[in-house]
Amino acid sequence: MKHNVVPVILCGGSGTRLWPLSRAGFPKQFLVLHGNTSLFQQAVERANGLGDADIEVGPTLVVTNEEHRFLALDQLRELHGVSATLLLEPVGRNTAPALTLAALQATAQGQDPILVVTPADQTVQNGPAFTASLRQAVRAAAGGNIVILGITPDTPETGYGYIRQSGAKGAYGEYTVAQFAEKPSLETAEQYLANGGYTWNSGMFVLKASTWLKALQHFRPDIASATEAAWSKHTVDQHASSTLVRPDAGAFASIPSQSIDYAVMEHCPDSAFAIQMLALDAGWSDLGAWEAVWQVGDQDAQGNVVQGDALVADSHNTFIHASNRLVSAVGVNNLVIIETADAVLVAERSQSQNVKKIVTQLEQLKRSELNLHRKVHRPWGWYDSIDESDRFKVKRIQVKPGATLSLQMHHHRAEHWIVVKGTAEVTCGDQVTLVSENQSTYIPLGQKHRLRNPGTIALEIIEVQSGSYLGEDDIVRFEDTYGRSTAS
Repeated sequence: MKHNVVPVILCGGSGTRLWPLSRAGFPKQFLVLHGNTSLFQQAVERANGLGDADIEVGPTLVVTNEEHRFLALDQLRELHGVSATLLLEPVGRNTAPALTLAALQATAQGQDPILVVTPADQTVQNGPAFTASLRQAVRAAAGGNIVILGITPDTPETGYGYIRQSGAKGAYGEYTVAQFAEKPSLETAEQYLANGGYTWNSGMFVLKASTWLKALQHFRPDIASATEAAWSKHTVDQHASSTLVRPDAGAFASIPSQSIDYAVMEHCPDSAFAIQMLALDAGWSDLGAWEAVWQVGDQDAQGNVVQGDALVADSHNTFIHASNRLVSAVGVNNLVIIETADAVLVAERSQSQNVKKIVTQLEQLKRSELNLHRKVHRPWGWYDSIDESDRFKVKRIQVKPGATLSLQMHHHRAEHWIVVKGTAEVTCGDQVTLVSENQSTYIPLGQKHRLRNPGTIALEIIEVQSGSYLGEDDIVRFEDTYGRSTAS
């Protein structure tokens, strides 16, 4: 019997414990933390690799938000042979509504595929073992049961929820789930390991789309009906090789926020909805803190993990990530050192979960480092704010081939553009001119203008802003390829 599978990648969250590398504008799932591709790309590739003689994998469903859609599209474009539909949430409502959107999309054509649901921010070191286990989970879910992947624990981890299994092993290696347990104290976690029969909750589920919709309707009919109302008014846009689906924003905002676990899974034991656990032993990690990134990294003889331009002497069991400059460490042990263009984090490795305390302070102080890096990605390319003072700001800007910035103006600043690579098509008022390398142009305050890259290579310019106010909110958009217009 052929099993039709649809991968569902839950691509929300901000990964604040991995600050300063992970930020709201460029969160953890889009970072390369282990291996050569981002965690999001790894999740998509793992799910798309499940096909075999009796498993057929359909197009991937990615549930993400409007703000991150172009990050997701850019990274999907780098994966060959992957077809995806992006379900775009206007606001975050946790994972239960997100999975419901995916189930409604998957059943829209009258089909009832098996959904392989995985977060976008995990890593797996043993790919073949992961694929083998997930294929067994697909077969176990084909009869209508819910199957959750449990991670075989090797330490008394207090940062994960636990699953208690019962009964004998089934035909596909699955056990009945007797109970879900919240994140335990260290003493309780040690008891779980000593007793056996407990696994970590990975947040990965395999189930039919109809099974999820029925279970949600049974346990949380308010979430089910509210999500269906938002879905009933959805719109569809085509973007290159991907489809963008948007539920109604107003209706979606009224959906109760709840996780998959709290809404459904924890109610399933002893209910009419059978839930099973299949153990996964594949070098899994959710990379929830810098400690976990160090654990899966390539450690040298002294236990150090170095990413980027760094030199280490007489140091042990230390994790260093250098993004922009040389970082050196001498005589330090068990530290985390993270360098970015605008922030540096130094912490004891064992305290890396507490990075959230710094994030809380950033929120209270309304610091820009909470949300954005100095280098900010945009759908047309990126900009890097390399210097600024009270009345000037200098940016390095890269525009993708064929990409166009919005037709815009500023109330408080003028701009000078110097082309350093490629050719720019510049609209300034009623004039459209080509500006080549080593040439420059001037945009007066209050003048409508636009920048476009008509070439086949990346365009790079240096922009010098001058004026009384240089904030990013001093942009009035008149036309925009990416739907961001702010003026008529």
